[in-house]
Formats: sequence, C-alpha cells, structure tokens
Amino acid sequence: MKFAHIVLGIAISAGIIGALLPEAKSVPEKVVSVGYQKYGNLILLKGRGELESKLAALGFRVEWKEFPSGPPLLEALNAGAIDFGHAGETPPIFAQAAGIPFVYVAYEPPSPQGEAVMVRAGSPLETLADLKGKKIALNKGSNVHYLLVRALEHAGIKYSEIEPIYLAPADARAAFERGAVDAWVIWDPFRAAVEAAAGARTLADGSGLAPNRQFYLAGRAFAQKNPVAVDAIVAAISDIDRWAVNQQKAAAAQISAGIGVPASVVEIALKRQAYGVRVLDAETIADQQQIADTFRGLGLLPKSLVVSAAQWNRMP
Repeated sequence: MKFAHIVLGIAISAGIIGALLPEAKSVPEKVVSVGYQKYGNLILLKGRGELESKLAALGFRVEWKEFPSGPPLLEALNAGAIDFGHAGETPPIFAQAAGIPFVYVAYEPPSPQGEAVMVRAGSPLETLADLKGKKIALNKGSNVHYLLVRALEHAGIKYSEIEPIYLAPADARAAFERGAVDAWVIWDPFRAAVEAAAGARTLADGSGLAPNRQFYLAGRAFAQKNPVAVDAIVAAISDIDRWAVNQQKAAAAQISAGIGVPASVVEIALKRQAYGVRVLDAETIADQQQIADTFRGLGLLPKSLVVSAAQWNRMP
C-alpha cells in the first residue's frame, strides 16, 4: 500500500511538472519534390520506393511530379514547384539563359544512340541532305533540338532552310504518323516505340553528332540549404543505376508498367542507354558550353552564358 502511494505521488508530480513545462514542439516534416519524366532512373526510383527510406532518415518526405519533357520540368524548378529533377542536354542551357536558379548536380554518360532523326517507313527521304525544305517535328528546347542542329550542319543545311514544327512527344508522334511532318527528332523510349509500332526508319542517331547526356538538376537554393539531402538523392540514383544495368528485363518491366509502353520496346531503349552516375567534369562542361554557344550563334538564346556558373560546388 505504501509502495502504491509512492508510485501515485511520482505520477502526480510528473503530471504537475509536465503541465508546468512549455509544450514540446513537433519538428515539421520537410518535403522534397522530385520531378521525373516517363523514362530513366528517376521513374525506376519512384517505383521501387528506395528514395523515400533514404530521405526519411533525414526528416524529408518525398513528393513525385511527372513531366512530359525537360523544358516544363525546368519551368517547374524555376517556380519552386519541384526541388530536384532530370533533363537532357539542352533544357538546362535554355533555363540558364532564362535566369532559372538551378545547379547541375550529376549526369549520366553519353547515350548518342538514344535519340535520332526518324522518318516514316515509306518516306522518300533517305539521307540527312534530304531534310532541306522539309517539316521536322521536335520538342523545342529539348535534347533533340541540338541533335537536329548538328544533323543539319553535318548535311550542309542551314537551320533556316527547314521548317521546325515544335510539338511535345505525343502530339509529334500523331503528326508524324499521319504525314503532317516529314521527319521527327525524338528520344527513347518514344523512338523505340515508333520503330516497333510503325516501322519508322532512322536517318541518323546522335552518334558523332550529339552526346545525349542526362543531367540531374536541383534548385540552387534547395541544394545550398540541403546538401546532405541532395547527396542522398544522388546516392539513391546511383544505387538504382547499378541495379538496372544488371537487371534490364526487370527494369524494362517496371518502366513499362509506369508509362504504358511494352516491356519489349523499353528493353530496346535500355540497351541504347549508358550507365554510371557521376559528377560533372571538364569535358562535360565543355560540351554543354559548345551547345550553349551553338544556340546563341543561331539566335535561339537571348544571351551568351557561362555553363560552369551553374555547376554545383557542394559546401558542407
């Protein structure tokens, strides 16, 4: 009985002390918003749920937002709608010229065969030189924009001597298949899909013309404020990259389920992809600078820019 009184006294005292103490404030959950497209390591990462566990340990909750291509993803980064995302070579160039505050965090090696200039199966066009005066569909400001510029240059055709038709991939494919355009410059898995479904032919892929790198990008303020979170995201991407290179059938099946493209088609695209996430090096920066200078020379960029100014210099 005496023991019970002691326990009760302790409990009452604890209650009184607790009532007198200031209310404990819960730590607000931070959110990292990741933008992804319908292909690549980020859609794999989303499907496997591994990023969530890595960032939960740092107090972050992950939100995923889908985009049809790189340019609108960069616009969302500018608006603060996402904190991290990925895009090909050209979208970051136009974004930097527009003053969008982002940094290059990492990249994947060149995959020149992952993009191409395509024509329909029955097209009379046989070489790049045949593109002169023709209507060519492409996603403006995307990675294939630079491929088209280089392909025309290789064929001795001025950019002003073709009619670019700027369309998002879904609209471009519809225009391509009904013959409203003469050619389509597109990336995988859309390239692989139109090859399989419509027997589209390749006039030229990026080999010897455009590297076709995939870049991982973060909002500048987010990266500066949360370098550990950025490191965790890149580590998760590297993990999924190592898994995918050895498990292409499984990776193709997962991507297929997420984008509605047959797994057999996705497998073809994955075989044209390079693997090995890495930080920016001098060669990559120089290649990006060449792209920027090329678009500036064509009058498609409003101003000159220094690509290295957007490189992420991680501070502890």
